[in-house]
Amino acid sequence: MIERSRIWAKDTIVALREGRNESGAIGGGPQTASPQKDDGKTADSAESKQATPSDTKDASEAKGGQVAVPSKAQVSISTASEQTPPPKKKGKAKRVFTLILLAGLGFGGYEAYHWWTEGRFIASTDDAYVTADITVILSKVSGYVASVAVGDNQRVKAGDVLLKIDDGDYKLAVQSAKDSIDSARATVNRIATQITAAKASVQQAEASVAAATAKKDEASANFDRQKKLADNKFASQATLDTADAALKGAQADLENAQAAVTLAKANIDVLNGQQKEAEQAVVAAKTALEKAERDLAFTVIRAPVDGIVGNRAAQVGSLLQPGSRIAAIVPLADTHIDANFKETQLEGIQPGAEVEISVDAYPDQPIRGTVESIAPATGSVFSLLPAENATGNFTKVVQRVPVKIKVPEEEITSGHLRAGMSVVVAVDTRTGGQKADVTVSALH
Repeated sequence: MIERSRIWAKDTIVALREGRNESGAIGGGPQTASPQKDDGKTADSAESKQATPSDTKDASEAKGGQVAVPSKAQVSISTASEQTPPPKKKGKAKRVFTLILLAGLGFGGYEAYHWWTEGRFIASTDDAYVTADITVILSKVSGYVASVAVGDNQRVKAGDVLLKIDDGDYKLAVQSAKDSIDSARATVNRIATQITAAKASVQQAEASVAAATAKKDEASANFDRQKKLADNKFASQATLDTADAALKGAQADLENAQAAVTLAKANIDVLNGQQKEAEQAVVAAKTALEKAERDLAFTVIRAPVDGIVGNRAAQVGSLLQPGSRIAAIVPLADTHIDANFKETQLEGIQPGAEVEISVDAYPDQPIRGTVESIAPATGSVFSLLPAENATGNFTKVVQRVPVKIKVPEEEITSGHLRAGMSVVVAVDTRTGGQKADVTVSALH
């Protein structure tokens, strides 16, 4: 009887264990019970699991020698009732993840739609700067600065006086040039008088030639007559010799008169040459006067264009030499944007295209502009040392092409744009007129 009770006790313990394992599998695993309410149940369960053969025997004897073994279903229900309900945090996290996923999909869809309708037509770059054709003012003459009429960052108009150089020496140079002109003109007048006198001498010499010619003709006729008489023995030899001597003397006088005419004419030629030299001296003196007056005018330095004075280097008392830097003027009217676009972005960029400009200094104040022109070559071509790819290893690098962007007049006059400022430009390639007139030759 005792042996049978032991067998029933072992079977009961095995059944209890199998029932607990099955209840754990059905309930989704062990659950953590409340520490206050489940303490007693846990203790009872432990005591039931640790039942000894003697306890089983007492129970069997109390029921007439039979042990009541609980079924598997009863054990499973009892175990499930002891487990707590699953936490709700897992469902909440799933809902948050779903919301985040939906928000991400919505944002991605919006960005994709915006790119398809707008973004793919926009060519933008941050390699862009405000540019102006800055005029550097240099001294053309040397001298000490007498006065400075403008200050730094001051607006000026074309023709306004910027600076004056001491002009004492230049005024003296002007007066000296005027004196040289007067002297050269006096020389011209004197030579003209000499030419007139030389011409009178020529006329006088020519008159002497005529008189000598007449005497020579008379002496020649007398010699011929005396020779005929001498040949007929009607005149003596002495008379013939006298006539011959008279002829020779008249011939000599004629030759002297002719030489005097030649000399007088030659003197006129010399005087004419001197007169031309004197006239050239007058021209040179006038040129010297013009240069002196020009240098005198350069002592007053004026603004060549409208703009703002900057980088002023000259002070009162400074010694300037030709080419010395005085100041710089930034012209407002010529302010524009130079944007360096990648060569792969140029396909849709055309002159006249609309541009949105964002200045780094004023990010909340976008400016509207238009493409004015596209450079005929990349920036590297105009660099001081162009890249040489004919030898050595070659690495292809995307080149950039400068694009000139025109800024509205009201933005220029407002003074917000300063040369050298960084900007970000975005060109709408759907706008613009004809493409730039740039011919690209294909290599065959």
